[in-house]
Amino acid sequence: MPSLKKTVFTHPVHFLAFGFGSGLSPKAPGTAGTVVAVILYLLLAQLPLLAYLGMLLVTFAVGIYICGRSSKLLGVHDHGGIVWDEFVGYWITMLVAPSGWEWIIIGFILFRLFDILKPFPINVFDKHVHGGLGIMLDDAIAGSFAWLCLQLIAIGVAA
Repeated sequence: MPSLKKTVFTHPVHFLAFGFGSGLSPKAPGTAGTVVAVILYLLLAQLPLLAYLGMLLVTFAVGIYICGRSSKLLGVHDHGGIVWDEFVGYWITMLVAPSGWEWIIIGFILFRLFDILKPFPINVFDKHVHGGLGIMLDDAIAGSFAWLCLQLIAIGVAA
């Protein structure tokens, strides 16, 4: 079998699922993937709200396919290097976020905390929903929790 690096960089499904290679990071691939998500967010943040929402729906749906397919091809459910789910989870966190680097960083920290700690009910979905949907769903829920916290912090700062 070819090396994972060669597989990721030569197979389009793996290349996307592994976040353009960021999931190959030997330490904290999910965090590395989220860093790439931040870079892409800087472009996506320019979209009008409806286009941003459409992008979230499309990337979530595409993620179900590519994460599930990559996982199946590798023979490992939710391989740690699959980080497309982190992309989408972070982008959910940043939906209608205030502008500024401080909010980008707060969103990053909140999303990583929810994604790593997986509090209830995230942990239930993580354990009991399988395939591409399961890979995507726990990060989408983590992103939703992080989104709520980010919005509450923004409201508190504005008050």
